[in-house]
Amino acid sequence: MAEPRPGLAQRFQRRFLAVRPLRSLPWPELEQSLRTAPDSALLADILHKTILHPLCVKYPPSAKYRRCFLTELIKKLESTAAEPLDELYEALADVLKEEEESTHCYKNYLLPSGDWVSLCESTALISGGTTGLLTWEAALHLAQWALQHPGLFRGRTVLELGSGVGFTGIAICKSCQPRTFIFSDCHPRVLQQLGENLQLNGLTPEPDGTWSTQTEPQGQEGEGQSCQNPEVIVAELDWGSVTEKQLLALRADVVLAADVVYDPEIILALVGMLQKLSTSRADRKAPEVFIASTIRNPDTYQLFQAELDKAGIRWQVIPAHSSCNFLYDVQPDVTILQLFV
Repeated sequence: MAEPRPGLAQRFQRRFLAVRPLRSLPWPELEQSLRTAPDSALLADILHKTILHPLCVKYPPSAKYRRCFLTELIKKLESTAAEPLDELYEALADVLKEEEESTHCYKNYLLPSGDWVSLCESTALISGGTTGLLTWEAALHLAQWALQHPGLFRGRTVLELGSGVGFTGIAICKSCQPRTFIFSDCHPRVLQQLGENLQLNGLTPEPDGTWSTQTEPQGQEGEGQSCQNPEVIVAELDWGSVTEKQLLALRADVVLAADVVYDPEIILALVGMLQKLSTSRADRKAPEVFIASTIRNPDTYQLFQAELDKAGIRWQVIPAHSSCNFLYDVQPDVTILQLFV
């Protein structure tokens, strides 16, 4: 029996875990290898190092992705003289059953450092009455930009608005050494999933209520000191009802948000909260504010800019790469604004 091509199964595993699209897999090379070794040994090896790998079993990508992956393997098997591989058909049957019942999946994002961000996300765009249970494109772009500017976050307190399932903040916590990172959202289901994702990535939030009960600013370490283990806080923060006193207690040096400019009805609340950030800083330096947006509706985005102008909040476009390493298909039109509050 001819030996499988060295490293092929390992490359499948890395690409599969990174959730790359199927078209990136070397199917022609696989088919040629199968014709050289038509006894299915290669497919069995690939199956056990991808779909049946312990990490994939524990944190499975979407059922749809695994179905497509297995279907392609079966097509390659049937295009050769190889014997049927029962394990392949059994795995496909399991995925088809799961796909009927699944409401969530696990996604793994490879960071430039070689570390991973693992997230449990919804398989639906809208789930539980919110769009916050999956990672949107602007969050991926904002994270890539942040990882290219780690000095902006090192040793500082970062507040993220509308954190969703947590990708941007977790990536920053793992790569940029902030002193404190405050994840925030207002939807109960999103906050629950966010907390679970933080634990999944080895981050332990402070006990509930830490941020809201703190009425007096606490002493802090000097800005710029590296922090291998940042303090992590999850805050239930409603833009319309948050007070200046609460924002002052957070003592944020940097404020981030991604994909929060999508609905005209929430723009006024967002801009009003940004104004509170400006007036609540007391004698502290104003926080640096960055908001990444996918331009889906130009009218909505222009409305956001117009409301910023009315509120006296200056803004400028931050140059960013046109492509994102965390995206493998269509690259959306994403803009990052720096606001001066």
